[in-house]
Amino acid sequence: MKKPVFTGAGVAIITPMHQDGSIHFEVLGQIIEDQIARGTDAIVICGTTGECSTLTDEEQLSAIRFTVDKVAHRVPVIAGAGSNDTAHGCALASRAAGCGADGLLMVTPYYNKTSQDGLVAHFTAMAEAGGIPVILYNVPSRTGVNIKPETVKKLSQHPLINGIKEASGNIAQVAQIAAACGDALNIYSGNDDQALPLLALGGKGVISVVSNIAPTLVHDCCQAWFDGDTDKARRLQLEILPLCDAMFCDVNPIPVKYAMNLLGWQAGKCRLPLVEPDDAKKAKIEQTLREHGLLS
Repeated sequence: MKKPVFTGAGVAIITPMHQDGSIHFEVLGQIIEDQIARGTDAIVICGTTGECSTLTDEEQLSAIRFTVDKVAHRVPVIAGAGSNDTAHGCALASRAAGCGADGLLMVTPYYNKTSQDGLVAHFTAMAEAGGIPVILYNVPSRTGVNIKPETVKKLSQHPLINGIKEASGNIAQVAQIAAACGDALNIYSGNDDQALPLLALGGKGVISVVSNIAPTLVHDCCQAWFDGDTDKARRLQLEILPLCDAMFCDVNPIPVKYAMNLLGWQAGKCRLPLVEPDDAKKAKIEQTLREHGLLS
């Protein structure tokens, strides 16, 4: 059995920006402290929500290093280190691991895609370059490639491939992965609206966008399941759904960054090509925050 990198709710944390677009490290530190104080079980830095695709390597590594130092082993830190270029991914994985991260999040190759055999070769090379536990990231809606259950099973046999963030939205596929891999792989939901279904299939938690704005809620949903209080877990999962709907009314992380600004964090804007939500979406986000008592 592979010990999970974390259990519960890991926040896919935003990267706050100054007006000039540079990383606002002071605010990032404040958000990290708030997340830990409110029960978040892990910090996932420089993932999709953290705008890794528009950060330079040096910016990404600076954010990882800062987060590791700020967290100071209070919760695990998982660093985004994916690429569609295996050589680049290997170099990034090695350097991210050198920053002191507890694990690496590696997305499937995007744009150029690859075959299932190519996925095995790609992830194996990057895992070995990093040398620390890896969580695969399967998000076909963004990358155009799906890791099939039989491929996940092959990858799970590697000692460094510890888990998978499943954001395919396909519960049947998750069940097939769980059946195929058993204790050889830890499964995390990549979708806030499917956290509880994945826990019911033996999952270890969720890598959450909603945790940016409601960390205690998402943590408590997972914890209730682990405590055996299925009624509470179900109630909290249903409470998360409207927040999830609002946080994905536009391309992630556009809505959550706008929401963080509404909540008083100096999150700044997303980097281009992402732009602010339109007025209708802004109204939806604000209304949802108010209805959930997050915005007075």
